Amino acid sequence: MIDTGDRRPGGSFLNVLASLVIIIAGLKLAGPIVVPIVLAAFLAVVTMPVLFRLRARGVPGPLAIGMAMLLDALVLVAIVLLVTNSVGGLNERLPEYARLLQERFVGWVAVLDARGLSVGEYVQLDLLEPSRVLSLFTGTVRVVLSLLSMVLLVGLIMVFVLAESTVLPVKFKAVFGSSERTDFDLRHMVRDIQAYVWIKTLVSVGTGVSIGLLCWLLGVDFPILLGLVAFILNFVPQIGSLIAAVPALLITFITLGELRVLAVAAGYMAVNALFGNLLEPQLFGRRMGLSVLVVFLSLLFWAWVWGPVGALLAVPLTMVVKIAMEHVPDLRWIAALMDRHPPPAGAALAEDGAGEG
Repeated sequence: MIDTGDRRPGGSFLNVLASLVIIIAGLKLAGPIVVPIVLAAFLAVVTMPVLFRLRARGVPGPLAIGMAMLLDALVLVAIVLLVTNSVGGLNERLPEYARLLQERFVGWVAVLDARGLSVGEYVQLDLLEPSRVLSLFTGTVRVVLSLLSMVLLVGLIMVFVLAESTVLPVKFKAVFGSSERTDFDLRHMVRDIQAYVWIKTLVSVGTGVSIGLLCWLLGVDFPILLGLVAFILNFVPQIGSLIAAVPALLITFITLGELRVLAVAAGYMAVNALFGNLLEPQLFGRRMGLSVLVVFLSLLFWAWVWGPVGALLAVPLTMVVKIAMEHVPDLRWIAALMDRHPPPAGAALAEDGAGEG
């Protein structure tokens, strides 16, 4: 039996490392099962304040859960209808977009050839054929439909999570004890997680609405779809806003020309600077920041483990792990390393006391 005491710290480190490898491999293999559970848990966290408010007003538990789920279903149906209508219109206009893009591409090659740059010898003009673009669109639609196919399973899991949310505090007290410090840590950990998910969701909604209005004012086609894309990709750190701008810039370039592209690009930069660099850090405050390195590494890790859904949930998942570590004295030093700011001078990161409120 391996001694994990102070006499053999190397063995203890290897045990921890082996455990991490097993956990990560399990998460990757169990992705089809775990991903719907994680999505349902995050959506349930967003819905819990509505459920608790209904319960506080005397609404019975099953009825309160049904009303909260109905509200979620209405929002989801509205999003699905908007996406369906927008994607249908985009599907109709996609051949026209492909033709216009190919014409612009051919024109650019002709201009460069006329100036002595023989680009046409090295560039294949059939890369932008409508059939190729349509096949790319079909593949994208398949990915979206595969995500929507999880809606029923996610909704079913949410019902059970919300039903358990009313008795979880009692279970936690039975498992961890009912001391004042334990109650304090559990309450504040749950509140911090709920606050983070709510703030991130509201900032993403604000980003999506602003992008949609921007595209509508500048005359870009499909502003609702572009706003929804910006809302979803705002959960992806660092590169999400860049990816969200690509379809808008491409559509603008095809239909409105180069000058309008500059206006759309400036608008995207202004919206992302307002919400991502000014508003979001102010709402999160000091304790809810992650270092840029941790954000980048978490994006790579969760995208490798769970694919596109992992990339969407990378920062929320990492933030939940950080918040949980802040409330465990033995792991508080790891949370400090993950934070954007250094800890205050003289702070005792591993002290055996209640977490910071």
